Amino acid sequence: MNSNGNTSSYLQLLSQHYPSIQATSAAIIDLTAQLNLPKGTEHFVSDLHGEHEAVSHVLKSGSGSIRRRVDELLGDTLTESERRNLATLITYPERKLPLILSAEADEKAWYQETLRQLLQICRSVISKYPRDHVQATLPDPFADIIEELLYAQEDVEDKRRYYQSIIQTIIATDSGGALVVALAELIQRLSVAQLHVVGDIYDRGPGAHRIMDALVDYQNVDVQWGNHDILWMGAAAGGDACIANVIRICLRYANMETLEHGYAVSLLPLASFAIDVYGDDPCRPFMPRPAGTEDFTEDELKLMARMHKAITIIQFKLEAQIIQRRPHYRMDDRLLLDRIDHDQGTIALGDAVHPLLDTYFPTVDPAQPYALTARERKVVEKLRLSFTGSRRLQEHVRFLFSKGSIYLVRNGNLLYHGCISMNEDGTFKPFHVDGKTYSARDFMDRVDRLARQGYFSTDDPPQKQYGMDAMWYLWSGAQSPLFGKEKMATFERYFIADETTHQERRDPYYQLREREDVARRILDDFGLDPDEGHIINGHVPVRVKQGESPVKAGGRLIVIDGGFSKAYQGRTGIAGYTLVHNSWGLLLATHHPLQSTQKAIEDELDTDPRMEILESNDVRIRVEDTDRGRDIKRRIGELQALLSAYRTGLIKEA
Repeated sequence: MNSNGNTSSYLQLLSQHYPSIQATSAAIIDLTAQLNLPKGTEHFVSDLHGEHEAVSHVLKSGSGSIRRRVDELLGDTLTESERRNLATLITYPERKLPLILSAEADEKAWYQETLRQLLQICRSVISKYPRDHVQATLPDPFADIIEELLYAQEDVEDKRRYYQSIIQTIIATDSGGALVVALAELIQRLSVAQLHVVGDIYDRGPGAHRIMDALVDYQNVDVQWGNHDILWMGAAAGGDACIANVIRICLRYANMETLEHGYAVSLLPLASFAIDVYGDDPCRPFMPRPAGTEDFTEDELKLMARMHKAITIIQFKLEAQIIQRRPHYRMDDRLLLDRIDHDQGTIALGDAVHPLLDTYFPTVDPAQPYALTARERKVVEKLRLSFTGSRRLQEHVRFLFSKGSIYLVRNGNLLYHGCISMNEDGTFKPFHVDGKTYSARDFMDRVDRLARQGYFSTDDPPQKQYGMDAMWYLWSGAQSPLFGKEKMATFERYFIADETTHQERRDPYYQLREREDVARRILDDFGLDPDEGHIINGHVPVRVKQGESPVKAGGRLIVIDGGFSKAYQGRTGIAGYTLVHNSWGLLLATHHPLQSTQKAIEDELDTDPRMEILESNDVRIRVEDTDRGRDIKRRIGELQALLSAYRTGLIKEA
């Protein structure tokens, strides 16, 4: 069919949604008006690492967006203490409300004043949205009432009495508390138009599954996969090496909450195997890290150590099988079990021979070191069934595929978790496979597709295996844009005392990203304006205590991993960075450690993190200046073509 035929067919389809001149004209009018709204606030977070409580606090408060809105609107009428109190109420309405009311002598007066304040804030927040969007967001059963109050004509006498009557009746029917909660949650939802999660939701902390539940329910969110995310995604797909790594990490940090309680993954087959095979082995190098062991008995910790060792040896074998069938990964240096001298209890690495910290390898056959024993195969099969059969895990991983990607280009910014693999001279490092060369954006596009293939492919087992292997490579491969190190020295850290063997040299990117010319080259490769765009990066915590700045490359690159994870806060000195991009500019929020949600509610802490203005605009950014604005303009063009078709008789009105 020629281009005119294609255009005519498309307009015929479009006419099914806009069946008349009037409907088409109304849509053009509405969309054109939306272009003039202020740009919605974007909220960037990264490296959440299972810290559900701290992450929930940041999301609910919009990294201080709610507190700033309270200050802007009510700074002249409320004291500092009153503004902090109101911001905490909006952030935690159901838990703060009883505390406030317990100290109030006149509840009726408090409700009248607080509802007035909340409605004032709501009206400010909804000013960035078209009315139909607000209507779709209004909570039941108060949707109609809230809409009336939000669009009140209080300067009209009869209407003013009407609105006052609504408020008074709400209070008289003991519905004031419910409406306060509904308005507070509406403010939370509409204070942020888009949430960007720049990787690493999983591992370290105990609440990754709870964070995922919150993200699934969040109104507008996208995820740029981190190395820990892709590991769980590969495990959910049925990738055996990814499954082994997930379990090993959980056991290493005695963090079983997400695995066992969150996703109902049964470790009984592994426990039974570990008791039988390693029951007399003290497994000292495999004792869980102290930070996660407070709630376990000594016998439980010993069992975890034996399970830890069992899955680690299985992991080395499974990884070796991938390395051997994918020579283009160029990871032969990670084939280590065949370098062990079992008689001497040593291993040869390069020209050096190192004594092993643990020499008990009952399941490693020196003649076939990478072959699983029959019992190991059974354990792997049962674990795979548990991962692939976990309904909640599968729902979460499908969400990550639906809303996620290796990288994202949005509103002039480039978002990715890890790195762009580079040579020392600042050029992009090529990856060679099947006679083709990939680098930078092309390589990221390729591995993004392969990850989806590894999860969704069902009728081609070799194709699915290729994709699952690619997900494991993304976890630990030298040129993985999610990993960014020359190797993962897992074996060395467990079995060799010499710490020089533990070193994992980072990709040159992590030095080069300080240079503005390198950041500009990356932006250009992804089709962005190097004069206006930014790279939003995570993965490696910023060492604030040592004077490192999150803003690099002359402001073109911003690292927002400041240590949500408690495991990193000793190094970073803070509890995470988040970034806010609103219609006036770019702000970096620095968060302090959250002692507990209850303390934050009672003491009204950290509703306003320390903010640094990175960029400010003299002219407010409008929707027409954004990616959404470009989409709207394209839609307006299509509707104008449809309108012309109606008026010239090419298409009939319904």
